[in-house]
Amino acid sequence: MKIAFLGTPDFALPSLKMLMDEKHSLLVFTQPDKPQGRHARLTPPPVKSFALEHGIAVCQPEKIKSEEGLLKLREFAPDLMVTAAFGQILSEENLLVPRHGCINVHGSLLPKYRGAAPIQWAVINGEKVTGITTMMTDVGLDTGDILLQSEIEILPDETAGELYNKMAALGADVLKKTIELLEQGKLTRTPQDHKLATKCGMLKKETGKIDFSLEAKSIHNLVRGVNPWPGAYALLDDAPIKIWRTRITQNPLPPQSQPGLLFGNPKTGLFACCADGALEILELQFQGGKRMEATAALRGRPLEGRVLK
Repeated sequence: MKIAFLGTPDFALPSLKMLMDEKHSLLVFTQPDKPQGRHARLTPPPVKSFALEHGIAVCQPEKIKSEEGLLKLREFAPDLMVTAAFGQILSEENLLVPRHGCINVHGSLLPKYRGAAPIQWAVINGEKVTGITTMMTDVGLDTGDILLQSEIEILPDETAGELYNKMAALGADVLKKTIELLEQGKLTRTPQDHKLATKCGMLKKETGKIDFSLEAKSIHNLVRGVNPWPGAYALLDDAPIKIWRTRITQNPLPPQSQPGLLFGNPKTGLFACCADGALEILELQFQGGKRMEATAALRGRPLEGRVLK
């Protein structure tokens, strides 16, 4: 089958590899190269690098909805379009090009978590289960008919980054089954119940700011959900300190506790006061420093009695 594959980050790679292994005829569309790092060096997206390494042609129109993008699609004349974390909205003209339409690999159990960063928001919100949905793309934001779904458990201490990798692999499996059913003429479509829809926005740097007046579990979920990006942080004497890993604990609060108050020692560990108890900080990073175990930080800095804000 001739497939136009639209994807950009690592999440899309297992799906692209699966399509390549299944011997589909492929043309890849991905976002333009972007400056990264201290020297703002132009860096290709992961999907472009993978495609070129494997001899797959790549197109990078600024906008897929542009005349350039539409022309490239029409020239290729795909039977099917597949999108996986592409990062652009498709136009009705784009969707009319392939005779089988466009299948999207989405990182949630739709209609829950439509929009950007569904994997991260599922962790931040303390969900215990999420999954992959393949859906028929329409001009709305993740509003198309559901094709297949597959659930996956979110482990209690799992970070969004760890879950992201598992979801990417699951996405490829669900996409493979979806295309097989399409080729067999057995693929069914289920309209979404729009009344059950929830939306999630893009992550921003400030999303990771910790509010220690919240319950420990909520803070723990935030730390997990924004790891690796943008990362959870708090202010220590007006300087940002990143909190990379935490653990729910039953340790009692010290007398005269307040939100963000730090206590503990190198033997017992480092703890922060929250609304309903203490949260253990396992790994942190001071401004300009490297990630380190909290117990090591306690051996080098006086932290007990100081307050994270």
